[in-house]
Amino acid sequence: MPTRALHMRKIRDLIRLKYVARLSHEQIARALAISKGVVAKYVARIERAGGDPQALLALSETEILARLAPAPRRSAYGGRVAPDFAHVQAELRRPGVTLTLLWQEYVAAHAEVATYRFTQFTDLYRAYVASLRRSMRQVHRAGEKLFVDYAGQTVPYGREGDRAQVFVAVLGASNYTFACATAHQRLEDWSGALVRALEFMDGVAALIVPDNARALIADPDRYEPRASATIADLAGHYGTAVLPARPYQPRDKAKVEVAVQIVERWILARLRHRVFATIEEVDGAIGELLDDLNTRPFKRLPGSRQSAYETLDRPALKPLPVNRYEFARYYTARVNIDYHVAIEAHFYSVPHALVHQSLEVRVTARGVEILHRGRRVAAHPRAFTRFAHTTTPEHLPAAHRAHLEWTPGRLVRWGETHGVACAEVIRRILATRLHPEQGYRSCLGLLRLEKQHGSQRLEAACARALALGSAAYQTVASILKRRQESLPLPGDANWSAPEHAHLRGPKYYQ
Repeated sequence: MPTRALHMRKIRDLIRLKYVARLSHEQIARALAISKGVVAKYVARIERAGGDPQALLALSETEILARLAPAPRRSAYGGRVAPDFAHVQAELRRPGVTLTLLWQEYVAAHAEVATYRFTQFTDLYRAYVASLRRSMRQVHRAGEKLFVDYAGQTVPYGREGDRAQVFVAVLGASNYTFACATAHQRLEDWSGALVRALEFMDGVAALIVPDNARALIADPDRYEPRASATIADLAGHYGTAVLPARPYQPRDKAKVEVAVQIVERWILARLRHRVFATIEEVDGAIGELLDDLNTRPFKRLPGSRQSAYETLDRPALKPLPVNRYEFARYYTARVNIDYHVAIEAHFYSVPHALVHQSLEVRVTARGVEILHRGRRVAAHPRAFTRFAHTTTPEHLPAAHRAHLEWTPGRLVRWGETHGVACAEVIRRILATRLHPEQGYRSCLGLLRLEKQHGSQRLEAACARALALGSAAYQTVASILKRRQESLPLPGDANWSAPEHAHLRGPKYYQ
């Protein structure tokens, strides 16, 4: 262990006894209660400093200590060129860079002078890392991880005691930091803040590391955590993955723990006296201070968060997709017998073959997407009318689809193509119903009769039904079934009964 430095009073006494009183080293050691070796060491320093030793007594303590500072110690490995370990620390964050490669570059750069062997190089680097903060001991690759969390402190706004939550995100390699304000810590708040963080970073990290917040993680298992469907959907949209920190292991996200402290000290502390009316004002104030935070120089490393981001993380991040992620909620819905699923009190159709099956539904602000085993089977625009139906005709069975494709006007026009009587029967069928749709089935029945018996027979049957005063599907169907459409209509003056043996005739009554 190094010897403890002498008190300044004893150093002054040593100078006085040696150079004024002219005592021996042994006498000085006994007088000051120190060893002769300590006396010899300080005498050597005084002589190495040069000048008049007695003049040291007139100097201040700081000046005396500066002159008597110990000589630079020779390296334990023998005066070799010292590596720039700050540069080594930064380069290790680049993808694929190793200590072996950096040692080789160090040796090549100093080929004309003595350098350290690889083992000595690594030992010195580990000693350098140990001198840094504990959170700096992990080596984070450039573009690898984005750590996210909410700060413990909140910012008051409005007059009703509302408090803004502060979201923080930081890149592992460069410590480039983002912060924003949200109203809550709900799923939509997390999702929106994550999207803004990725856009602020202008790229996508390979992994997003949050804690195990209930809004994010559906199953916080220690070994196989599972993110919620919405967060997994967001990660899939941006081509990244979510890797939650282990429960009760803050070291897994030490980067963001430190970033939260820095945001609280350099941003939130500056806002403590300001009064905000809305959360938008809080968010804007935080955004104004982000640039100052990221350009502030590091204390123990060269550069700043901004410069480290430009050289390390920015080139390694994946590009953002063309479209911004649209927040979506996921539901599980069972298809009812009417081939519709109920989502937030509205009914959306699916192919009728999926009746009674459980489907996954993705709901955004503008649309509803229905998935069966990961494959989309239906998509509808978002509707907000409660207990109403949104139906795609292709989803209905053939009979139902044919029913929906007809309208009163189209039905009448179809009847007119066969004749005046057929069109009139359709008009009367629709007019006798409280709602015209209630007569669609009868009109479609006439369509089926036309396919079975032909257009001419149908027109004749309709004319006979009108003459009988019964414009109904059942009447027309009965006439065609009994082949009565060709018989003369009642009231026809030219009609006479046919002659046959069983007819009595007018002579019978004379």
